[in-house]
Amino acid sequence: MKKNSAKKAEKTRRLRLWAVVVWLLLWELLSRYIGQDILLVSPLSVLLRLLELVTGNGEPVQAAAFWGAAAFSFFRIIGGFLAASAAGVLLACLAGAFRPAEEFLAPAMTALKAVPVASFIILVLIWIPSRNLSVVISFLMVLPIVYTNMLAGIRSMDGQLLEMARVFRVPLGRRIRYIYLSQLLPFLRTAFSLSLGLCWKAGIAAEVIGIPDGSIGERLYESKVYLQTADLFAWTLVIVALSVGFEKCFLYAVDRAVSRLEQN
Repeated sequence: MKKNSAKKAEKTRRLRLWAVVVWLLLWELLSRYIGQDILLVSPLSVLLRLLELVTGNGEPVQAAAFWGAAAFSFFRIIGGFLAASAAGVLLACLAGAFRPAEEFLAPAMTALKAVPVASFIILVLIWIPSRNLSVVISFLMVLPIVYTNMLAGIRSMDGQLLEMARVFRVPLGRRIRYIYLSQLLPFLRTAFSLSLGLCWKAGIAAEVIGIPDGSIGERLYESKVYLQTADLFAWTLVIVALSVGFEKCFLYAVDRAVSRLEQN
């Protein structure tokens, strides 16, 4: 029943083609009504500009610059996400095992959730080079989400099941696979789903402020300075594609892991 309800909820969250088409038509009509590309460029112009950026307009150097900027931001932001996920899991396990550790970490996690992203960006920019800014900001945004969800999963584990495993001396490896992972992975999936979009927003915002050379944030800043609205929208589409693409692949891998544990 839970699987069926989860599938139904997933279907309701999917984008419908007709809705996308309607929004694109509204965008096109509004663009024609305004009549100034600097204020609002048409969807077709954005797609054509994106094609020029991807192909370099026939020039390999420009194409290499595009893919280099995309790779620069992708690996740094995803690196921060993965590092924060690992750290959040480890800290949550530590807090779940030792109450003083949870009490010690509580103020730090509360601060990470409450302090505005812009404040973190400016503070961190004082201490580290701008090239690594998006890594740190993504890490700081994801860490409290993964930690909180993981700790909630640990607190909600079946105590009787754990006691039974201890009484029957179930090996640690089997306990981790069949008890801990099977009960904690759904909480982690929720944390990943919430934090992936946030880490991209925060990471790109950090790049726009820090303006590291060869990043997507630098391209967005240049688009704003030179009033290149088509470039601004095109790079935004690149960010959305990278974010959604990685999220789908990553969550698919997590879902596969959960289903395998449930089958076994």
